[in-house]
Amino acid sequence: MDKTISLVESLGAWALRRSRSLGKTGVFLGFSLARVAVPPYRVRNIVRQIHFVGVRSVFVIALTAAFTGMVLALHGYYTLRKFGSEGLLGPTVALSLIRELGPVLSALMVTGRAGSAMAAELGIMRIGEQIDSLETMGIDPIRFLVAPRFVGFLLSLPLLTAIFDVVGIYGGYLVGVQLLGLNSGVYFGQMESSVDLVDITNGVWKSLAFALIIAWVCTFKGYRARRGAAGVSNATTSAVVVSSVLVLVCDYFLTSVLI
Repeated sequence: MDKTISLVESLGAWALRRSRSLGKTGVFLGFSLARVAVPPYRVRNIVRQIHFVGVRSVFVIALTAAFTGMVLALHGYYTLRKFGSEGLLGPTVALSLIRELGPVLSALMVTGRAGSAMAAELGIMRIGEQIDSLETMGIDPIRFLVAPRFVGFLLSLPLLTAIFDVVGIYGGYLVGVQLLGLNSGVYFGQMESSVDLVDITNGVWKSLAFALIIAWVCTFKGYRARRGAAGVSNATTSAVVVSSVLVLVCDYFLTSVLI
């Protein structure tokens, strides 16, 4: 009986800790979005974050997109050929990239490159007491440090996703047309008649949702990092893992709604 009561108490304490942590996360998101929506805006910080998240991610996004499109074209061509439908290779590559792979893979790449660095940077500022110093000087650290990062992600990730889609489609073109001999007019013509505006807008909505998740999780983990090098390391690892998992979970629910 005592063991049962002890087990229930432990479970209750664990549930309370998780609820308290979830509440802090939600409050952090609310404060951050309020700072994003209400001026004054720190334009220089926002531009710096757009450069860090967006411009410096272009190469890895383009490289990933090119090989993703090439693999899609290879698999798609040999699968469609069994049904005599090689002409549908263009729409297959384009719709796969625009609706699904572009937003998801862009988000995962940006999480690994920019989200992890952002969590580590904020974590180092926390253990170096720079965030405490801002509070002591009367400067709102969420407005000064977190809000520009939110804006940087929200503006950069949809643009990176668009780059991913375009480069991926041309990666598929290289394999499907230049390597496997499909007619280029068929590749692009079928694509034009099959891809609708709603497909593109669905991809944009997904990339915006993923940007919010990455900015939220990575800044929160860094902002709340515990003391010491181990705390920063744990915050960085947790930021990448939690962001990636939430992106995939969110992708399922968004696809269920938008499909």
